[in-house]
Amino acid sequence: MTELKTFNKKELEDFFSSGDFSSFDFLPISEHRAKSQVRNLKALDDQTLLVLAFYDGKLAGYVGCFPDNYLIDGKIFHYAWLSTLFVSEEFRGKRIAKTLLNKMFEEYDGNIIATEFTKEAEALYNMLGVFEYFYPKTGKRYYFRSDAAHMIPEKKPGTKALKPLFQVGDAVANSLIAIKNSVLKKPGFRFEILDQIDAESSEWMSKFRSKRNADEINIFIKNPWVLESKKKEDRYLFSSYAEVFKYVWIKIYDGDSLAACSLLQLRDGNLKIPYLFSEVSGLDRFIDFLNYYIVSNKVKTLTSYQKELNKKLEESKAFPRIYERDFERRYLFHKKLIQHLPEGFDPEYQDGDGDCMMT
Repeated sequence: MTELKTFNKKELEDFFSSGDFSSFDFLPISEHRAKSQVRNLKALDDQTLLVLAFYDGKLAGYVGCFPDNYLIDGKIFHYAWLSTLFVSEEFRGKRIAKTLLNKMFEEYDGNIIATEFTKEAEALYNMLGVFEYFYPKTGKRYYFRSDAAHMIPEKKPGTKALKPLFQVGDAVANSLIAIKNSVLKKPGFRFEILDQIDAESSEWMSKFRSKRNADEINIFIKNPWVLESKKKEDRYLFSSYAEVFKYVWIKIYDGDSLAACSLLQLRDGNLKIPYLFSEVSGLDRFIDFLNYYIVSNKVKTLTSYQKELNKKLEESKAFPRIYERDFERRYLFHKKLIQHLPEGFDPEYQDGDGDCMMT
């Protein structure tokens, strides 16, 4: 028999503070992710953040969500993103995943969105018949360094024995790339790299439409879901540690005036741009800075769904990519959520909206 237990902010805080969350065969949440969830400024005190499923008294699985809201016609509309879903192999085939999801749908009256899902999760969501695809974002992944020793064995496990050969090839290719990129110089204009959003940037951001303000983004910068460490958490399925994981806030100036601000996220050589606030005239300077940052930090890839930026990058001959691929980020909206939103509603998401900036 399946029993469910829900956790709101206070209950989740008590759960990890007591250490009870670590008493199971597998972890239903990491401590630092739990702390971040509790401090989410958009999460209401009574909203459910985590649901555990017990089968015959034993933890069988869990589902987590990430509360958010829209401002529609001056009124706040609450919804949540599915952020984790896991069922132990021991309990597969007992419809526990469906039970967990239905409970979360009930808690939020169907106001649920999923994105950045695995193929297995997407198949399950489609099988339930309650989701529809909504406003996909097209993007690009740009590659700057050779990483065959990692990419090829990952896609073709049978080539693992060739990894030393791939490493030699990477070293030669990256040496040539480094020589080519050595002509890239530090931008001549003023820029600043900060560890969080400051007051000047916050005022600049207020001129643009955004789903998150400076205070909300700073909370997540200070309370990340992923910590820098070489260790791995074997009992937690989702992202918890990375050798390199950092956010940096970038300020680009034109003279004494701001021209662009952006949040960058760097994880083990892979770069994202969760937020970018720029006038069209500021994009060229931002790209010059981006070129410098990519080369200086030996960035391997950049994944961007920033539409106007990607157009500019396509035109830039100085952008140091060696290869690029088209990407698509799909969003699944619960059908009840679509019914609750105004006709023709466009969420206008940036790359970091939802839980995308967190991992």
